[in-house]
Amino acid sequence: MTTTLESLPEYPAPRAKGCPFDPSPEIRGLQKTAPLTRIKLWDGSTPWLVTRHEDVRALLSDRRVSADPTRDGYPSSSPAMVARRTQARTFISMDDPDHARLRRMVTAPFAIKRIEALRPAVQRVVDQLLDDLLAGPKPVDLVQAFALPVPSLVICELLGVPYADHGFFQENSRLLVKRDAGPAESVAAQQRLIGYLDDLIGRKLAEPADDLLSDLAARRVRTGELTRRDAAAMGMLLLVAGHETTANMIALGTAALLRHPDQLTALRETDDPKLVAGAVEELLRYLTIVHMGRRRVALDDIEYGGETIRAGEGIVLAGEVGNRDPAVFADPDKLDITRDARRHVAFGVHQCLGQPLARVELQVAYSTLFRRIPALSLATGIDELPFKHDGQVYGVYELPVTW
Repeated sequence: MTTTLESLPEYPAPRAKGCPFDPSPEIRGLQKTAPLTRIKLWDGSTPWLVTRHEDVRALLSDRRVSADPTRDGYPSSSPAMVARRTQARTFISMDDPDHARLRRMVTAPFAIKRIEALRPAVQRVVDQLLDDLLAGPKPVDLVQAFALPVPSLVICELLGVPYADHGFFQENSRLLVKRDAGPAESVAAQQRLIGYLDDLIGRKLAEPADDLLSDLAARRVRTGELTRRDAAAMGMLLLVAGHETTANMIALGTAALLRHPDQLTALRETDDPKLVAGAVEELLRYLTIVHMGRRRVALDDIEYGGETIRAGEGIVLAGEVGNRDPAVFADPDKLDITRDARRHVAFGVHQCLGQPLARVELQVAYSTLFRRIPALSLATGIDELPFKHDGQVYGVYELPVTW
């Protein structure tokens, strides 16, 4: 039987109605029937889709595939991503050795021991926000009152970005992660953020403080190792990734726990930090907010799963489906905070730079929120929540709650 463009499954595909926390059933079904198969993207390109957990992990580690979006055949996720890809490259879209060289410049502040030392500060941020929330009216949008400001306040302190400017960078960040944003408005948002951070780095050169941007300015820009624009692009990556992903996980994880009261009760009533940490890993696995796959392009011919991925062909690694692989996670569609979910690929397979910080923020946010507001509940039906089906990162635009 001949495969035609029209017969290929489209990716991403819609989630099933009434199942907002589960991957698309159509794409999920490919894990059994065609774990390595061609798909059709928005631009008519036909990259390979990888859906099994073992295969996703293997190809993410394979040096024969590239994360460079400027290479021919790279499967871009939207017209906006195509427009932005040459404007300001960062280490996340580079291959070694450039990836490793640039990443090392900002590794130290995100080391596990240094991030653990920030836990009391994160706890103070969370407690203050909950004090304000409890003193105000209800119902309240938990996204604006809690989920978004927690990581924003923390990453601003770490980078040395004034939190007073959070409205500016959150609005422009939103345009960067919106899949259907127009190319022109997406590029303009990127340029506004880079311009803002370039100016800020200039001020840090004149008056350095104890923060990451000052360190980049003093140790990398002043010595000529980085241009100010390159440093600003790196700062933009850290600022956007540092609040967008965690904010979406806080809100979406809260909605999922409210949908699963037995799991919420177990989390709320425990004082075991290992159970809290395990709950975070399980929520990362279960929700996998990077829900459009990790994009790569083959550098060489790769024999895989009985097929040949040719050099120059795109690859989409569907971690959101790999994290529901029954060969690795028993009863994978069940949210079980006692599960050992540490083999999930929500962060990829390498040590994601912001991974330690995200874990601490999520552990503190979930455990404190439900302990301090034990009667927390949705103020609307789950089907009425505005889920981010149009986002590069999955979540909810609003989460009305009461107690």
